[in-house]
Amino acid sequence: MTPHNTELGFAIVGAGSIARIHASAIAATPGATLQAVHDCAAAKARAFAAEFGGEPSDNLEEVLARHDVDVVCVTVPNSLHGEITLQALRAGKHVVCEKPLEITTARIDEMIAAAEQSGRILAPVFQLRFQAGAGYLKQAVVSGRFGRLSLCSAYVKWWRDSSYYTGSSWRGSTELNGGGALMNQAIHAVDLLQWFVGMPVAVSAQTRTRIHPIHVEDTAAVVLEFASGAIGVIEAATSCFPGMQQRIELSGEKGTAVLENGRIVTWQFADARPEDYVIRRRQEPVAGSGASDPAAIGFACHRLLIEDVVKCIIEGTPPLISCHEARNVVAIVEAIYRSSATQTRVVLA
Repeated sequence: MTPHNTELGFAIVGAGSIARIHASAIAATPGATLQAVHDCAAAKARAFAAEFGGEPSDNLEEVLARHDVDVVCVTVPNSLHGEITLQALRAGKHVVCEKPLEITTARIDEMIAAAEQSGRILAPVFQLRFQAGAGYLKQAVVSGRFGRLSLCSAYVKWWRDSSYYTGSSWRGSTELNGGGALMNQAIHAVDLLQWFVGMPVAVSAQTRTRIHPIHVEDTAAVVLEFASGAIGVIEAATSCFPGMQQRIELSGEKGTAVLENGRIVTWQFADARPEDYVIRRRQEPVAGSGASDPAAIGFACHRLLIEDVVKCIIEGTPPLISCHEARNVVAIVEAIYRSSATQTRVVLA
């Protein structure tokens, strides 16, 4: 049910570490109120609610039946995203779903179909698109400032110590997480890259489990081919101590730009413009980085995403990030895994 006032009630399903970011973002968003938090572990839900507000519950059906809940934030392990999202949509709720939407495109297709049938919003959490630096790069590509693109690459050379995996039942699991460094850490960079320059038409990949005793990759290298003729690479890892800042690099015949942890660190174009000085010198600092500590990220971009969802529900408009684009990201990761497993170049449909 879309409310007639401007106050929307939120519920968080899954009281883990990323849920804390969602709760902080909701608290900072005008027109949003955390009404309920669900976790299968009742004590965990109670502790979370005591810190962030909302009523705790270990009964999902009761949470989804609440009339004061308009939006459900899905913050459970990756392979449960689809199941919870489908239940929420069928209950008439809008959904904000953490990345990835699901671990296979087949499951994502079910979620998209359910959202379209219900008439509710399914908003994927690719919050880095809301960073100012990302917006500058997108506009530069759209306006043709690079000319013909030549190299389009992403680097996520992060570090996670052994406790990151041993302290979780799902992070090192293919069944529960869907993959490793690519699916769980670098997926934001993959999303930004395909948002900037489009879907690759083919990938050739190598993945390894080099450092950690897990069942998914902690190290990956990928060659990308784009329809424009540009090429690029993705380097993704949780095996690179001490953890480097995430970088997106775009280069072409008329310019090069580098985005590092949300900030423009290189911005050079053949056709210099007055606004270039502002872009290079006057950016707001980006709070937090997950390069070595997943708990270090800030909630500022999540807040902008929640604000967008609130606006879209009230005005009846689609969110800035579509679930179809979120599907594209998982399609790329699926192709990468298939390439590594078969030791072949994989063409994306």
